[in-house]
Parts: sequence; structure tokens; C-alpha cells
Amino acid sequence: MSNGELYTLLTNKAASGQKGSIVGIFKGVERFNIISLIKEHINEKLRNQVEEITLDLSPTMNAIAKSCFRKASRVADRFHVQRLAYDAVQQERIKYRWEAIDQDNWEIKTARENGTDYSPEILPNGDSIKQLLARSRYLLFKSPEKWTASQKQRAELLFERYPEIHKAYYLAIGLKYAYNHDCSKQVGWLKLAHWVEKVRLSGFKSFNTIADTFYNYYDNISNFFNN
Repeated sequence: MSNGELYTLLTNKAASGQKGSIVGIFKGVERFNIISLIKEHINEKLRNQVEEITLDLSPTMNAIAKSCFRKASRVADRFHVQRLAYDAVQQERIKYRWEAIDQDNWEIKTARENGTDYSPEILPNGDSIKQLLARSRYLLFKSPEKWTASQKQRAELLFERYPEIHKAYYLAIGLKYAYNHDCSKQVGWLKLAHWVEKVRLSGFKSFNTIADTFYNYYDNISNFFNN
């Protein structure tokens, strides 16, 4: 429907997907234009009744929410925070996949030059190394208890051969578990801070970027535990 264009959506969660769920749809993400339109069509008295705004980690969206809904608490959507961690895991997987593709191409070329048949290594589950890395994409988004039998076997093979992916995966899962607590804002942030410390010690550059994001968006992220 969007034809690849960006839109900013303002929705009302209390409407539960029924009439009144969509408050506004604005083409683009230019903050001054969107702020102007929201203020033009929704009077200040109504906007000041809004208690909480859930948004992503975009500074543009944060500026819009701050300007238009001055009395509302701004909450970084857990989905967007966790997605950063899962993207970091996928970055590790993709790095090794390209290395496997390069290795595979080199072995094919060498076999051809030597006049021999090329036979790739086949793992116990029937995957080649390239297939193992390609087919592991979806299981790395899931918790271990949700893996199917074949995904569990694939994960064991993947983690045995690529311990760095194993390490990155359990960092991402650790963030999920840090969120899964019904606790106060102070305790919730403490759990997230412990996770960030593990990230600092891990040595993953991509995860360190996430740690910086936590500190830059401390208020929005920690506000998740208010409700």
C-alpha cells in the first residue's frame, strides 16, 4: 500500500484495532510538518490528556511525541529495542555465511583446476556449511524452547562450529529475559544495566552500539517498566 514510501502513523491502542484506532497517517517523517499537522487537527486540551506514547528509537519520532504530547510519558517500544539485538546476531551469521560462500567457491575452482570432482562437507542433518548458515536464520529469532526438533539439531551444529554466533545469540536471549519481569522501573533498569555490562565484556562491536543506545535513550527505555 505504501509503495515503499515512509509514513508516520499515530494510533490509539485503547481502540483495540476497532474504530478510532487510527488517529492520523502522515506521509513522510519530516518532524516539523507532522508536528504542525497534529497540532492543527487535535487541540491542545485533548493532546494533554494522553498519558503515554509508545514509539521507536527514532529521534524524529521522539521530537514529535515530545512536542505534541507534552504531558505524556514516552516509552521505547520493546520490539524495536530487542530487534537491535537480534539484528546483531544476524550480522554475525551473515559474516560467516559470506566466508563459507568464499571458501566454497575457492574449493570448486581448485577442484576444477585439478580435474577432480568437488564434494562439499555434509553435516549429520544433511546441510552443507552454506546451507547450515542460511537455514539458521529463523531459529536465531526464537527462544530455545520454541525450536522444532530439526531446528534444535541445526542450532547444536551451528553453535558447535561457530561459538561466536552461540555467544551472540544468548546475549540477545538475555535481553529478552531481562524484559520479562514485572518489576519497578528501578529494578527493571538494573536488570537491563546488568545485560549491558555483559555486552561490554563480550567484545562484540555491534552489541556495544546497542549498549550506547541504552544510555542515549535511558528514559524512554526504562519507562517500559512503568506499565
